[in-house]
Amino acid sequence: MLREAALDSSQIERRVAEFVDTCRQRGIKATYQRTEILRELVASAEHPDAETIYARVRQRIPTISRDTVYRTLRTLEDLGIVTRLGSMRYRARFDAKTDHHHHFVCCECGTIIDVSSEVLDRFPVPGEVAELGTVDSVYVELRGRCGKCQPGAKNSNLR
Repeated sequence: MLREAALDSSQIERRVAEFVDTCRQRGIKATYQRTEILRELVASAEHPDAETIYARVRQRIPTISRDTVYRTLRTLEDLGIVTRLGSMRYRARFDAKTDHHHHFVCCECGTIIDVSSEVLDRFPVPGEVAELGTVDSVYVELRGRCGKCQPGAKNSNLR
């Protein structure tokens, strides 16, 4: 139920190859910049924001612009390859793990931790919501204080 480790290089390359295939199928160019932005996001288990992705990719591609990173992240989101995550006080964060899961957001430090839970997956949709239309999935974002930010905590059971 807790945070998963970062992907290994073969898993990262598989995700990049899936991205290239998706681009071909949809008539979108799989440019080097787009591929490197995705590679950086997929390699991270920390749900980085656009500025963090920009800084990291810029180490490999010094000429990349912020605009390219932001536009690419929007494109990846539109393609369903990444998910935009909201948090209360922080910039939007992104997640390349698109299988169904939930998140715990620390309101103190902004850390986002993946949560897999069958209980949350089966969360009952209230009748008032069901009346609005068909619910395809339920996404839960738990907010609180991570173990690292707990007063007096030495270890976190969430990490």
